[in-house]
Amino acid sequence: MSSEKKSMAGNNMSSSSGDNDDYRDSSFNGYDTNRNSGEGSPMMMSPWNQPGPFGSAWSASTKQQQLQNSLIGSLVREEGHIYSLAAKDDILYTGSDSKNIRVWKSMKDFSAFKSNSGLVKAIIIADNKIFTGHQDGKIRVWKISPKNPSVYKRSGTMPTFFDIFKASIKPGNYVEHRRKKSAVWIKHTDAISCLSMDKDTGMLYSASWDKTFKVWRPENSKCLESVKAHDDAVNSVVASTGAMVYTGSADGKVKAWKREQKGKSCKHTLVKTLLTQESAVTALAVSDTDKVVEKQLAHGGVLKGHKLAVLCLAAAGSLVFSGSADKTICVWRREGQVHTCLSVLTGHTGPVKCLAVEKDKEDDKWVVYSGSLDKSVKVWSVSEMAPDMQQMQNSNFDWESSSIPSAKY
Repeated sequence: MSSEKKSMAGNNMSSSSGDNDDYRDSSFNGYDTNRNSGEGSPMMMSPWNQPGPFGSAWSASTKQQQLQNSLIGSLVREEGHIYSLAAKDDILYTGSDSKNIRVWKSMKDFSAFKSNSGLVKAIIIADNKIFTGHQDGKIRVWKISPKNPSVYKRSGTMPTFFDIFKASIKPGNYVEHRRKKSAVWIKHTDAISCLSMDKDTGMLYSASWDKTFKVWRPENSKCLESVKAHDDAVNSVVASTGAMVYTGSADGKVKAWKREQKGKSCKHTLVKTLLTQESAVTALAVSDTDKVVEKQLAHGGVLKGHKLAVLCLAAAGSLVFSGSADKTICVWRREGQVHTCLSVLTGHTGPVKCLAVEKDKEDDKWVVYSGSLDKSVKVWSVSEMAPDMQQMQNSNFDWESSSIPSAKY
């Protein structure tokens, strides 16, 4: 967890009142073969891999192990900064401030669809649907054509125009937001910053800069609840096991919420404020393997691995990935309460804004996608068995004490 001020991406945002969504096919190959060489790999570019006066710091066996975490390639399409990613079954979806959602298959440009609604802040995949969160405060729902897998069509918007019209009739459905303006409670009044799907119930959560998170039932596009969660922009929301939901905000707080089902409706109650700090919270990640016990909710500590703000987080297996404004990605292995830094992935020339992870089907590794404000997506192969930086520090070369930070936290 770290910090992103709401204004961070503000200068790059635009919106239009139009909602003319369409799709298009493309044969453009955005895979940059030149970036698949040893020069661009984390092994070669890492600051911990600079040769000393006595030659290489690595033995031959250590070099071979380190290549377990390597750069596979780069996806480049000059369409703007990359703000969102989602991956499933070797299909990658990328969202940018060009308003396009681009589809990549096997690291090649496969298709695209767009919405004239401002930059794409969030993407998630559920079954055969793709949900996108936008600058205009709306969620778009997309379906893949059964006849042509490269064709995507918009199947809905949340909230629907009819639901907004219906809610606007009753004065009690209006809530006040900034500058004493009012709007119906089912509609976000500022950009959507994050989307999360509850796998147990199928409920969709949306976080927004309007200080709220909302709960949706995707099958009928209904908004079930709107929660005034924070005193500033909500930058992240994560639906977890045990009916728990976590939110992080620009007000510097991380909060835990408990969902209670009441017939067809639901209600979220604040369980605990887990963290209060001066800097804004921009990203949250919860491991799928963890079971949450309410009485044990507590702030466990801080991982120090970046020089600038952490902008995104992802968790997979025993690994945690953190992307930062310092243009790097730290790979952490979690063992109980101890986090060990395995490696620092370098190569981006701009802040790392988003991450997506999926299991490598052909190997016991993870495929990590990192989207950056340098307008590129990099694809990495990461192993949970890679040596950690403490092992590297204990190699037979005498590193200066300032060269490597403490690896375990």
